[in-house]
Formats: sequence, C-alpha cells, structure tokens
Amino acid sequence: MRFLSLAPTNLRRHKLRSSIGAAGIAFGVAAMLSILSLVNGAIGMFERILSTDSHYLVFERNVSDLFFSSVPDSAAAQIRAMPNVASASRLLFGVVSSPGFPVITCFGIDNDDPRLAKARWIEGDRTAFGQHAGEVYLGSRAASFLKAHLGSEVPIGARRFRVAGVFKTANGFEDGGVFMPIEEARRFFHREGVSSLIAIKLRDPSKGDAFKQTVLRRFPTLSALENREFNSTYNSFRILRTTAWAVGACAFILGGLGVANTMLLSVFSRIREIAVLRVCGLSRAQIAAMILAEALAVAAVGLCGGLALGALALAILPRIPEFQGYLQAQAGFGVLGGICATALVTAVAGALYPAWFATRIQPAEALRYE
Repeated sequence: MRFLSLAPTNLRRHKLRSSIGAAGIAFGVAAMLSILSLVNGAIGMFERILSTDSHYLVFERNVSDLFFSSVPDSAAAQIRAMPNVASASRLLFGVVSSPGFPVITCFGIDNDDPRLAKARWIEGDRTAFGQHAGEVYLGSRAASFLKAHLGSEVPIGARRFRVAGVFKTANGFEDGGVFMPIEEARRFFHREGVSSLIAIKLRDPSKGDAFKQTVLRRFPTLSALENREFNSTYNSFRILRTTAWAVGACAFILGGLGVANTMLLSVFSRIREIAVLRVCGLSRAQIAAMILAEALAVAAVGLCGGLALGALALAILPRIPEFQGYLQAQAGFGVLGGICATALVTAVAGALYPAWFATRIQPAEALRYE
C-alpha cells in the first residue's frame, strides 16, 4: 500500500487545483449542514408548540396545513367530557402583521393553557389573561422588535391592541409571537366557534388507541394522532425535510463536479507519470486506488472546512435581529453522519471516471505523450 503515499504528494504539487476541489465540497457541506439544521430546528420548535403538555392532537382531516384546520367547539366539548381526557387545550393559529413586520405568528389560546404557566412572566399578570377585550400578550422577542411594553398599544393588522403582558419562552416561534385569548383571536380572524386543533392530555396514556378510535368513530371529519405519529406524518414537515435534503444534494452535486474536474485535470497532466508508474510495476487497480485516494483526501479536507464553515453560519444566523429568534439550529448525529457519508460518496463518484481513464492509459503510448 506504499503507492497510496503518492496521493498527498500529488495533491501538494497542484495546490490551487486541489483547493478548488476541496472548496466545492466545503460549500456543499456547509450548505447542507446549515439548511438541514435550521429546518430541523424550525420543525422541532413547531413540534414543541403542538406537544406542550399533551399526548394527542385532534385536528380537521384532509387539510393541507394546520392553519386551515377547523375543529368546532361542539366537538371539543364532547372530547373534553370523555372519561380518559384530563385536559383539552384549544389552539388557533394565525398570521398577523405590524408595520415593518409583515409576518408574525399569532396564537389564540385559553386562559388555562399550560404554556402560560410554563412561561417566565416579565410584565403583567398571568391570572388576568383573557379578562378584557382588545388586549394581546407578547413573547419577549416580539415585544423587543415591536418596541412594546406593558400598557403600550401595538398596531396588529388594521386594529390597535393594548399589551397586557410580556413573557419569555424557550421556543423561538412562541417567543417571537403574539398571543390572544382564543375568543379575541376568533373575532380577529373571523373564525368564530372553531379552533385549529385540540391538544389532548390523557389520564391514562396507555389507553391512547381506544381514545383515538373513539374520536374517529364519533367525528368522521376529524383526525386524532399521537404526537410522535403526527410529527412523522405531517405533510408540511415531510416537505420541509425533503426540500432541505434536495437543496443540499444539489450543492453536493456541484461539489462532486468540482472534484471530477480536479481529478480529471490531474490525470491529464500526469499521463507520462502514470505510464512510468505502470512500467515500474503498479497495476491498473493500484492506479485507480491512488486516484480515488486523492479524491477522498480532497473530500476530507473539504468536509472539515465545510463543517467549520457551517458551524460558524449556524452560530451567526440565529443572532441576526431580522430573524426575530425564529431560527434555532438542531443537528443530530443522523444529520452529521448523512452529510459525511454524502461528501465521501460524492467525492468517490466524481473520481470514478478519472480513475477509469487513468487505468486505460497504455504505458508505451503514454511515454510518447507530449
């Protein structure tokens, strides 16, 4: 295997060319790491919004997004009365705007919603939630970018609301959101009598299947899914993950083309050298292994650089004020392993043709090559 020691020597002889190939891989790694981490973080935050102190979610069947789901109060009341239901929290989603901030998530909730108890209240009194019309409550980041505080008025859509409280949550979506008592939110969005979903906490979670079947039997227009089941089947989550991997794969394809170009130019510039190696006894398989080893070395350098660049981007992006705290990176071992594997496979794929071409070089003809 001593012939493999030629790989780093060959790369050092063509530093610029090798650096360009490594840079292609690095940008692909950084793009995939950043995109997947941010998408997974966004999905994770939304999952935590839905699963706050609950076991099951009840929502309208066959809707493309929860923002369009409508669960009538009559169904919510019957579900809340089921023997195994400990609590049923109504939640209404919406999007509101304020001057300079066209998209702000709005949550319509009941005054006994568990997220109010778990939040750290900065201003206002939690027990007063929903007691007065025309009031909103703000996550701490929303209060910051809206420059609002307890008692001030903020323009939301075509109306103005008095800020009755500010609280801090660990969830970026919630912390950058506007909270309204659910009846106020229904009037604002003209969705009287319905909620986007009902978050269900069971007295005995082991009887969840029976609860699910009861809901499906009594309410044919509704679906009931356990939180983990919902997270794995929700179309919007699957679309986001698929899109993230597709964008990352496109970046890696460009990186693979860069590696292929680097290796092919390297082979063309070393035809006589490869012929000498063949004459000295190296087999075709050893020549191919040397080219592949060079590609893997380029990929390894690019992988390390890309991971560092991606980590830097993930450290900076969530701190940009314009993102209002909605960005929270989440990169698990599965994502990192997938990125590393994709980088190495891309490099090998890009080097296959150059390696094959190198094995077809005939020593007698190549020695006369100019």
